[in-house]
Amino acid sequence: MSSLRLVPDAFDDPKQWWVGQVLYQAYPRSFMDSNGDGVGDLRGVMARLDHLAWLGIRALWLSPITVSPNADFGYDVADYYDVDPSLGTLADLDALVAAARDRDIGIVMDLVPNHTSIEHPWFGASRSSRDNPKRDWYVWADPAPDGGPPNNWVSVFGGPAWTFDEPTGQYYLHNFLDDQPDLNWWSEEVRLQFDRILRYWFDAGVSGFRIDVAHMVIKDRELRDNPAATDTDSFMERMRGQRQEFNSLRPEVHEVHRRWREIADSYDPPKLLLGETFVEHLDDLFPFFGDGGDELHLDFNIPFAHSPFEAASLADMISRTEAAMPARGTPVWVGSNHDISRFPTRWADGDPDRARCALMMLLTLRGTTVLYEGDEIGMVDTDVPRDELVDPVGIRFYPYAGRDPVRTPMQWENVDGGGFTSDGVTPWLRFGDLACNVADQRDDPDSFVTLTRDLIALRTSTPDLATGAWSAIPAPDGVLAYRRGGYQVVINLGDTPVNVPGLDGRVVIGTRRARERDLAPGSLTVGAGEGVVIAPS
Repeated sequence: MSSLRLVPDAFDDPKQWWVGQVLYQAYPRSFMDSNGDGVGDLRGVMARLDHLAWLGIRALWLSPITVSPNADFGYDVADYYDVDPSLGTLADLDALVAAARDRDIGIVMDLVPNHTSIEHPWFGASRSSRDNPKRDWYVWADPAPDGGPPNNWVSVFGGPAWTFDEPTGQYYLHNFLDDQPDLNWWSEEVRLQFDRILRYWFDAGVSGFRIDVAHMVIKDRELRDNPAATDTDSFMERMRGQRQEFNSLRPEVHEVHRRWREIADSYDPPKLLLGETFVEHLDDLFPFFGDGGDELHLDFNIPFAHSPFEAASLADMISRTEAAMPARGTPVWVGSNHDISRFPTRWADGDPDRARCALMMLLTLRGTTVLYEGDEIGMVDTDVPRDELVDPVGIRFYPYAGRDPVRTPMQWENVDGGGFTSDGVTPWLRFGDLACNVADQRDDPDSFVTLTRDLIALRTSTPDLATGAWSAIPAPDGVLAYRRGGYQVVINLGDTPVNVPGLDGRVVIGTRRARERDLAPGSLTVGAGEGVVIAPS
């Protein structure tokens, strides 16, 4: 990797190149189509790298690109060592890594260690007989006395987490689709295989991995029943009818993460391990950083992303995160991704002013921020008709759940093909409202994408905003206010203008450009749905 772009004197450990930076998630199928087949690909991603460099992005996380039959669009891996032909080739990935490096952007791949595709050769061997050497690479169990599943575990995608395999007379575990059998991480052979996978891609120049369902890799060795959910449990736990006590968050998972950390840190600069720690409760997040920072470098704060977009709730979530964060841990802030509703829809309900406030919050908190493709222009969820759904979750749970609305193609231009694919080509998912697009916003000083770029530029060039300490500022109801070093951030999520006392300095960025350069001599009136960043005098 070329020299790292760091804020001078801002980092205690310059090898932690992700601290204070902004990462970007691309869903390759929807980012850019280079060959006119309606599906995005790696050459398409490479063609849009200049956009990411213009924004100031430090690393690009690619949702799965390895070989897959696409029952779950890449999260069912059939070969961990090659690129899916629908997305390109290994040569294309090499070219992308090199082109990104030239722009000081690292490429972060998606690693799916919890399960494979049912079509992976490992599983083919494992299910061939009970005596096959790879039998214990997956989780197999005898039926219960009544012939049913071995225990009461349910799949994240609905229904039992077990499927009976008649030829061998046992059930195999799948915490997601039945096309996604769970690997057995009690097997040392499985652990060795993934040691090799990590080193293979790291040696190829990949800058790190985002680790899918990092919290679920290890399962209870005794396969004990999960306890029933109670009225005090989270919404998802109550929906499942149980707490995932024995098929998730097992203490032994930390052994795996420490093993991976040793591999990642053996490189110079270190490779990033970013965990998809999709936990229900905030307190379950912090152990994944490890004692003394010896596990995952970064962990997604999903409870924050699911927090109500209200000042009191957000302030509580942020302050609790800061208070419990391990000394060498770095918070990760995300508002959208390929699995959850986009923040301009979920948090802002389509209100552009509130969406700008959400963006300002995400880009001024301490730690590392991850933007999802389209966040930078304020893309909202797309209404995808039932007969066009391709997501197995959306099809199964329609109209209550589904991920297609957040995976529609990136909106580059307001033209036929959206700047994503060729004119006259039907994309794999329909477009959203192309009136919201990069080209029309790029040269508009008042646009969403300009605000995104300005906030990133301020963040990555200002030590206080890159790594400065966070502390809450007392504020009226409906106002989220905090300090980052000497800077002050004030975001009014209420319905009326509010005068906020205790401020001092000059507005350097506002969600409304007209506020920039306003003075805050002791206080400042902030409009409804408005946010400002105040530099010290």
